[in-house]
Amino acid sequence: MSSLSVAVLVGRLTRDAELKYTNSGSAICRFSVATSSRRKKGSEWVEEPSYWDVDLWGKQAESLNQYLNKGKLVAVEGTMRQDRWEQDGQNRMKVVINANTVQFIGSGQTNYAGSANTAGSGYQNHGQGPKPAEFQGPYQDKAQHQNQSSDDFSDDIPF
Repeated sequence: MSSLSVAVLVGRLTRDAELKYTNSGSAICRFSVATSSRRKKGSEWVEEPSYWDVDLWGKQAESLNQYLNKGKLVAVEGTMRQDRWEQDGQNRMKVVINANTVQFIGSGQTNYAGSANTAGSGYQNHGQGPKPAEFQGPYQDKAQHQNQSSDDFSDDIPF
């Protein structure tokens, strides 16, 4: 039986990316992305941050490293892996995302998109990514729908 571990993150970089090379010469760009979720604690909602380590390989790592700066809003798609080690007699574990694509999001900045396999070879540049307005799809459509049909059905309501 096969299994699947896919991650899609949208968040801000918590630090500038670091570009390194393996002994075999493969480029690896490492950075961290912060995401948050809301949950109810008592009678109020609180934000709970999560921090994700991301590895980006190959030519995409070399190309995008200079743009991966602290605070940038990015969307990352990739696969998850667990790194395990022992430190001071304690077993440790963390989840790392092997990025397949990285997309810059937000206004006033250039959007880059690409894909790289986890072996670190191959780079496919998809050109300019979606404009920020395209990320507003459902919300924008809902607002337009409300403006268009606010009084269209007022006489047809049976109650």
